[in-house]
Amino acid sequence: MINNILLLALAFFSISIALSLYRVIRGPSMPDRAIALDTIGVNLLSAIAIVSIILKTKAYLEAILILGILAFIGTIAFSKYIERGVIVERKSND
Repeated sequence: MINNILLLALAFFSISIALSLYRVIRGPSMPDRAIALDTIGVNLLSAIAIVSIILKTKAYLEAILILGILAFIGTIAFSKYIERGVIVERKSND
């Protein structure tokens, strides 16, 4: 019973990732695309966690942590790029 529920949740997360990918490709604006990318990251983390539960292993927990950190940093960098047009600001010594 619990495996069926986990598989159903995995299917819903897959559909959500596909819909967010559509929003990334066809988004009307850059902030919409940034939010869709962040949504893909969160749904991917959840899908990996469900796969880890189904397989009854802890091997994927490190991947979840690393992917979560990378998704967060990517969202911050993309948002900064949208706001200022540059990610890393360089100060000149004039």
